[in-house]
Amino acid sequence: MTIKKMDWSAGEWLNKPQSAQKEGDFYKVMPEKGRDFWKKTLYGFEYEDGSALLANWDNNTAVEVSFLLSSFTELYDQAGILLYHGPGQWIKTGVEVNDGIPQLSAVVTDGYSDWSLAAVPEWFGEEVTLRASIIKDAVIIRARTQHHAWRTIRVARFPYPTGNQAGPYTTSPTREGFEVTFTRWDFTSPDQDLHTDPTGE
Repeated sequence: MTIKKMDWSAGEWLNKPQSAQKEGDFYKVMPEKGRDFWKKTLYGFEYEDGSALLANWDNNTAVEVSFLLSSFTELYDQAGILLYHGPGQWIKTGVEVNDGIPQLSAVVTDGYSDWSLAAVPEWFGEEVTLRASIIKDAVIIRARTQHHAWRTIRVARFPYPTGNQAGPYTTSPTREGFEVTFTRWDFTSPDQDLHTDPTGE
């Protein structure tokens, strides 16, 4: 298992947040109200102005991002990983509040966005880890907490062999003052199989 622990200063912002500051090993980020990632479907609007801290992503590695869920209290509070190929071709995946509870979320976008949710109310207050790994032309997205085992969120098409970036993202489309504490950002060994849990941290 090879792990490349990312220093927060190694990434570059795709749309800077309202504030971002290091506290020890952690990184506290407050997104600007009203920004998001979404393309057309259902709502008609197009947003690609959310905050994401990105680095080049080699498809032969997996990317993991961890954060604390304790500050997620209101509709659409969200954070996780952005997998970014370019404008209109990206996936955001993480946890967001919907219907009053935390939900595992994936928005897969290629010109148009689709959205899937899975409720995880038992995860509130924990440290969550999101993970994305490429096998062939697809990305496998998984999540866990320190008290709950890996679960697969989504298998989605991501057929871009080069030119990809990945890293932590957060948005707050509807309220001021949301702040997320990111605890870890790594590039590590890729998944070997869809039905085998990844190893490592």
